[in-house]
Amino acid sequence: MIKEKVSSDALITQIIAGIEDVKGNDITILDLREIENTVTSYFVICNGTSNTQVNAIVNSVQRKVSKELQENAWHVEGSSTAEWVLMDYVNVVVHVFQKHIREYYDLEGLWGDAKTTNIESTY
Repeated sequence: MIKEKVSSDALITQIIAGIEDVKGNDITILDLREIENTVTSYFVICNGTSNTQVNAIVNSVQRKVSKELQENAWHVEGSSTAEWVLMDYVNVVVHVFQKHIREYYDLEGLWGDAKTTNIESTY
């Protein structure tokens, strides 16, 4: 049986739920579909307050997406230092930062042409 591809919207919904479950901060979605030569359709960016919280966010997202959608990240890197962890779900790439690292790299500024959606925290 061929597995159906999970929609980006369903994936983003579960990623955000995973971030919110452990109180990740400043969730932003960058829609990259209108920008030429991008390697993904969306970035989901958030930050934690410490390396412990960054790892908790990553683990929560992985559990939520795996449980609800039976999907796993194609690649995860940065977990050892937990300053910037990248989770590649192919159409959606999740960036989990510590706040000062997020400010330094400023992905939102680098991808300023992307349509930006800020998610209001429910806590």
